[in-house]
Amino acid sequence: MVKKLQAYNLQFFYYMLDFWVINRVVNTLITRGDNVNSIDGKAINTIRFLAVDAVDRANSGHPGLPMGAASMAYVIWKDFLKISAKNPEWIDRDRFVLSAGHGSMLLYSLLHLFGFGMGIDDIKNFRQLDSITPGHPEYGHTPGVETTTGPLGQGFANAVGMAIAERKLAAEFNTPEHKIIDHYTYILAGDGDLMEGISSEAASLAGHLGLGKIVCLYDNNHITIDGSTKNTFTEDVDLRFNSYGWHVLKVEDGNDLTSLKEAIGAARAETGRPSLIMVTNVIGYGSPNKAGKAEAHGSPLGKDETRLAKVNLGWDEESEFMVPEEVYEYMDKIAEQKSSVKKAWDGLLGNYKAAYPEKYKKLTEWFESEHSLDWLLSDERITKDYSSEATRILGGDVLNIAREQMGNLIGGSADLNSSTKTYLEDSGIFSREYRTGDNIYYGVREHAMAGITNGITLHGGYRAFCSTFLVFSDYMKPSIRLAAIMKIPSIFVFTHDSIGVGEDGPTHQPIEHVMNLRSIPNLSVYRPMNLMETALAWKKALERCDGPSAIILTRQKIRDIRPYSRDMDKGAYIVIKEDKEMPDAILMGSGSEVQLLEEARTILLKDGIDCRVVSFLCFEDFEAQSAEYKKELLPSEIKVRISVEAGITMGWDRYTGDFGMTIGIDCFGASAPGDLLMKKYGMTALNVVSAVKESMKRTL
Repeated sequence: MVKKLQAYNLQFFYYMLDFWVINRVVNTLITRGDNVNSIDGKAINTIRFLAVDAVDRANSGHPGLPMGAASMAYVIWKDFLKISAKNPEWIDRDRFVLSAGHGSMLLYSLLHLFGFGMGIDDIKNFRQLDSITPGHPEYGHTPGVETTTGPLGQGFANAVGMAIAERKLAAEFNTPEHKIIDHYTYILAGDGDLMEGISSEAASLAGHLGLGKIVCLYDNNHITIDGSTKNTFTEDVDLRFNSYGWHVLKVEDGNDLTSLKEAIGAARAETGRPSLIMVTNVIGYGSPNKAGKAEAHGSPLGKDETRLAKVNLGWDEESEFMVPEEVYEYMDKIAEQKSSVKKAWDGLLGNYKAAYPEKYKKLTEWFESEHSLDWLLSDERITKDYSSEATRILGGDVLNIAREQMGNLIGGSADLNSSTKTYLEDSGIFSREYRTGDNIYYGVREHAMAGITNGITLHGGYRAFCSTFLVFSDYMKPSIRLAAIMKIPSIFVFTHDSIGVGEDGPTHQPIEHVMNLRSIPNLSVYRPMNLMETALAWKKALERCDGPSAIILTRQKIRDIRPYSRDMDKGAYIVIKEDKEMPDAILMGSGSEVQLLEEARTILLKDGIDCRVVSFLCFEDFEAQSAEYKKELLPSEIKVRISVEAGITMGWDRYTGDFGMTIGIDCFGASAPGDLLMKKYGMTALNVVSAVKESMKRTL
C-alpha cells in the first residue's frame, strides 16, 4: 500500500512537472515576439519581412539587424514612444535614434506601420533613386527620421545632444503644474556603435551629466561584418558603462516582450543616470542558414533563404511585402491612441499660454528657425575703432553681444574656453545640478562635441555652437560633414588658425584645414580679417537655417583695416580700391593675411603699380553671387592676380587664373615664435611684392 502511494505521488509529481513545463512554454510563447499566432507576433514578423523583402528587391541592404532587433524596436514604439504621426515635428515627442543606421529598413517598417505617411510603394523602392527610403536614414528626407545615421556612433552622440536640449528646455520652461517639455531619447545601437570612439566620449559625458532620460537599447548580437565579436570586441560592456555612470540592465532573450517591457520601464524610472539595456539578439533571426552569422549582416537573404525564413516563422512563404489586414487595423488604433497624447498636450500648452504668456512667447520664438541679427552690425561695440587684436578675442566679444538678444544660444569648447574665448558670460555651466547653464564643458572630447552639437541643433529650441583649435577639426570632420548633409545650422568655431600658433609646432599648426573645410558642400567657411567681418560671420551663421557654418579665427593679433566697400555679405569684396580706372593687379586673401596685402600695395604704389585689395571672407558666399558681380570684382582683363593665405595653395587657382600666383604653405610648419614662422614661410608683404612683379613679367 505504501509502495502504491509512493508510486502515485511520484506519478502525480511528474504530471505536475509536465504541466508546469507545458505552462511555462505556453507563457513563454505568448510573451515572445516570434509567436505568430499573437497580434504582436504578427506585427513583429511584418516588420521583419517588410525589411527582408525590401532588401531582396533592391538586391542591396542589411536584413540582419531588422530581423534580430524587430521585437525590441516594436516594444519601444508600441508601448513607450510618445509620438504623433499626424504631427511628426511635435516639440515634446520622444526621440528615437537608429544609431545603427545600416538597419534602416527596421525604421522604415516602423514608420509604415505607425502611420508616418510611408506607403508600401515607398518600402518597395528601398534604396532607389528619389525614394524616401534611402540606404541609410536621412534627416529632412524621410518624415519621422530624427537624424542622419550610418557612420557608426554618430547617432549615439546626436542622442546625447538631444537629451541635453530636453533637460535644459525643461528647466527653462516647465512649471510644477505644466510639464511642457518632458520626453525621452531612445537609442538603438549595435556592436559597431559601441566600438566607435565617438560613442565612448559621448557616453562618458552623458553619465557625468546624469542624463537620466536617455534609454539605449544595445543590439548585442555578437556579430560584425567580419564575423564574431570574439575577434575584436571582448570588453565587459556592462562594467564599462557602469564606470561611465550609466544604469545597466540585461535582457537575455531579445524576443521576450515581457522582459523587454520590464527593462525599458525600469530604465525610464531611473532618473539620475542614463540607461543601457543589453539585449541578446540573434542577427538574421528566423533565417535557418544565416541566423547568427555574418552573412546576415549586409547581404540580401536571397529568394530561397527568404522562403525558408518565412516558413520557419510561420509566414506565408509566397507572400511579398505582406501586411495582414488585422495588423494594419491594430496599428492604426495604436497610432490613434498616440496622437491623442498630443491632443492632451495641446490642451496643457493652452493653459500654459494663459498662465505664463511671456514664457510661452519665448518658447515659441526659440523654436522658430528664422532670426534677424541686422542690429548686430550697427552696435557701437562692433563699429568701434581699435588698433590690433586677435580675431578669437573679437569673436568672443561678438558672441556675447549676440547672446544679449538671443537667449537660446548654447555651446562650449573641448576644454579650451580660455583659448577659444567662446564662454558665454554670466550664463552658468550646464551640469546635473544646474540645468539652465548655457555653457557646456565638453572636456577633451572633440569628436563627441561635434556630434552632440548636431544633436542639440536637431532637437530644436537652441542655436548650438562648439569650439576648439582649427587643427583639431580633423577629429570633428565626420560630424561637420553630416551637419552639411542634413542642412542643419550647427556652428563650429575654430581658433589658432595658422602657423601663427608658433611654438606649439607642426602638430598644432593647421595647414590643409581651411581648404579641407571649404571642400565640404553646404558648409559656409568664414575667415575674417577684423571685428566687422567677425561680426558678419557670426551674424550669417546665426541667421542661417539651411546648413552649418565654420568660423576661423586667429591666435595672433592683426591690425584693423577699414574696408572701402560694404559688400562684405557677398563673401568677397574690395577692401582697398585702386586709384586708377582699372588696377594693374588684384591682391586677394583672407583673415590675417589681408593686412599683408595692404602693406604690399603701399610698397607697389611707390613703383607705380596700382593694386586692388580683395578680402575673401567666405568662398561659399562669393560663389553664390551673380556672374556680373564676380566679373566686376575680378575683371577678366586683369591677369596679374596674387592670392595669399597661411595654408595650402590648392583652391586659390580658380581665382588667380593662368598668369597669377598663389602664396601659401604647402608643407608642415615648425616650432618657433609665430612671427618668425610667418617670415620663414613667405607670409610677408615683400613676398607679395615680388610675386606681383613676377606675374607681370608672365603677362608680357
